[in-house]
Amino acid sequence: MKKRIFFKLIFLQLVFMSCNGQQANEKLLPKNNPIVGGGCDGCELMYIGMPKELHATDTSPGWNEKGQKLIVSGTVFQLDQKTPAPNVIIYYWQTDNAGYYSPTQKMDERVKRHGHIRGWVKTDKNGKYTIKTIRPAPYPNDVLPAHIHLSIKEPDVANEYYTDEINFEDDKLLTAHFKKYPQEKRGGSGVVKIKVKDGVQITTHNIVLGLNIPNYPKKFR
Repeated sequence: MKKRIFFKLIFLQLVFMSCNGQQANEKLLPKNNPIVGGGCDGCELMYIGMPKELHATDTSPGWNEKGQKLIVSGTVFQLDQKTPAPNVIIYYWQTDNAGYYSPTQKMDERVKRHGHIRGWVKTDKNGKYTIKTIRPAPYPNDVLPAHIHLSIKEPDVANEYYTDEINFEDDKLLTAHFKKYPQEKRGGSGVVKIKVKDGVQITTHNIVLGLNIPNYPKKFR
C-alpha cells in the first residue's frame, strides 16, 4: 500500500513539472504554432549565464588555453540569402583541446554538460560576427568529427533553434561520418575550410536563417 502511494506521488509530481514546463513554453510560443526548428536538446541552455550586453565579436575562454587558436567569422543572412540579418544571437559551445566538454567549478550545474568553452555573439548591423576560440578536438576514442555546436535566436522568432554544427573540411573523420549521417544543412552547410595566418587558423562560416529549419515562420518572397 505504501509503495502504491509513493509511486502515485512521484507520478503526480512529474505531471506537475511537465505542466509547468508546458505553461512556460506557451508563454514564449504563439498558440497553436509548432516549435520552430522542431525542438532542440540543450539549445535552451543558451540563456543561462548570457551577458546582458552582447557584441559582434566574442573571445571564448579557450582562446588563452592550450590548443590551436581558431577564428571563425561570417555573415548571417535572411532567408533570401542576400539580406544581412542584424541583432541575431549565436550561442556556441564546444569541446576543449582534449575532446571534453570540461566544466569549471564555478559553473552553473545546468550548463556543465556544455563545458566551459561557450559563449555568445550578436550580429552587427551588417549581419557580421566573429568568434575567437580554439579548435575543438574530437571526442576521445570516438568516430565523431570535431565540431562546434550553434544555437540561434532571432529577435522576431519565438524560440531558439539549432543550425548545422561547424565541421572542418580537413578532419579525417568527416567523410565517413557524412556517409552515415548526411548533412541536414540547417542554416546552410556547416563544413568550413581552414586557412592559416601567423599560426592562427582562420575560417568563414555564413548562416542563412530559416534555411531547412522545420516550422520556420518566415517565407521567402
